[in-house]
Amino acid sequence: MIYIDPPYNTGNDFIYEDDFSQKDEDYAENSGQTDEEGNRLVQNSESNGRFHTDWLNMMYPRLKLAKDLLSDDGVILITIDHNEHATVQMICDEIFGHNCFIGELVWKSSDNSNNNALTFSEDHNYILVYSKSPDWRPNFINDPEKRRHFKNPDNDPKGPWFDGNPVNNPGLRVNLQFDITTPSGKIIHHPANGWRWSRETMKEKFRTGELRFSKDESRVIRRTYLKDMEGLPPSTLLTNHSVTGHTRGAKYELKKLFPEEPVTSLFSTPKPTLLLKYLLTITVASDCVVMDFFSGSGSMADAVLQYNAQNSTSIKYIMIQIKEKCITDKAGNIPTYKNICEMGEERIRRAGKKIKEETGADIDYGFRCFRVDSSNMKDVYYKPSDIKQAELDLFTDNIKEDRTPEDLLIQVMLDLGVLLSSKIEEKKIAGKKVFSVENGYLIACFDEKVTEEVVTAIAQQHPFYAVFRDSSFSSDSVAANFEQIFDTYSPKTVRKVL
Repeated sequence: MIYIDPPYNTGNDFIYEDDFSQKDEDYAENSGQTDEEGNRLVQNSESNGRFHTDWLNMMYPRLKLAKDLLSDDGVILITIDHNEHATVQMICDEIFGHNCFIGELVWKSSDNSNNNALTFSEDHNYILVYSKSPDWRPNFINDPEKRRHFKNPDNDPKGPWFDGNPVNNPGLRVNLQFDITTPSGKIIHHPANGWRWSRETMKEKFRTGELRFSKDESRVIRRTYLKDMEGLPPSTLLTNHSVTGHTRGAKYELKKLFPEEPVTSLFSTPKPTLLLKYLLTITVASDCVVMDFFSGSGSMADAVLQYNAQNSTSIKYIMIQIKEKCITDKAGNIPTYKNICEMGEERIRRAGKKIKEETGADIDYGFRCFRVDSSNMKDVYYKPSDIKQAELDLFTDNIKEDRTPEDLLIQVMLDLGVLLSSKIEEKKIAGKKVFSVENGYLIACFDEKVTEEVVTAIAQQHPFYAVFRDSSFSSDSVAANFEQIFDTYSPKTVRKVL
């Protein structure tokens, strides 16, 4: 499942200048906001003639990428207000296809009205639901609000029931067009398209009590028992704040985790974890991956941890957020955190600690932080004939000098398709630091002066992948014997040398 809660196009949102399809230098100069890498963030002011276009140019490639990232049975949920609701639905229809539009939820986001509104008090947000496949269906739930019509006034031993479900056929079926005679001799004529079942099946359903006649014997009633329902379809109206929360509650929730921060330094529109947990309930399986393209304060990560603790599931999360700086507010309060990412990381730590203290649930509370960077490998542009003798020492190592062994390991995992969430252990083998990923599935050693003893010890553990650094071998003979050692002790191991 992918969840997108984009910055609303209100005129106060910052977006990357690089996201624009066209550059407007005069517009760009109006903002001095940058991230930590110096990339300029531009405020999308309503005075800009491309107010909607710039925001949509920021959203379109992300939605395009989201479709590629979704699994075949995946679903994307987009929280949006009225400003870009219609346009977002248009580009989602283009990217996902209108046949993959599953529905639109309306969430009552406010628990009180805005008395200062000039027209209407806008108390709701929309949540658009699109899927990778048009066959996707939500998880049915036991919603108390939708169970109210199930009652048991006649003390039916099967429990609460509901009468009145349709018994007519949705399509024309001539063979199902027959009349029914009631116990008192009255005739009930068939619906226009015919009954839903054959004559024999309906007799059996009358016998079991699923079908019965109304008191005046003028119609056939189908009785459905609550105990036979595998949940009920979720509603498109999310109005119960005890189930889906509201924005004011979300602010209190964030304030409890960060009591030292002034309220003005916190997010103005965080999403309550109640809402996010409800969305998880109706969309995810027990072992899926949830991605949030605009993670902000980390509400979704908090919600996933709570959900796992409450349901004994193992859902993983991927949170994505640009390093937008936390700036001093109008009251002069200096933010504790340099950027939004730092605050999000701290929220996950504090939320995990709080959940563990309150529930004692034995779930994975850990997480790893990554940032997009260039390759660990040096760029080599020169032909051998262009290199001077004095420059040869510059090319003895093909890895950039500022890269750590951990950097190399992550790149190797990405190259080999090993999940970044895999268990990583550091071990000592023959005195050298070795990484063991997923209980020895991948073993990597990037230490200096790696001897045949180290290579042999790694080969004897029979990893699926074994990775070394070319410049790490202690001698040319070790490098030359490397393949032979693995052919002897672990011939099926896939070997890689950086």
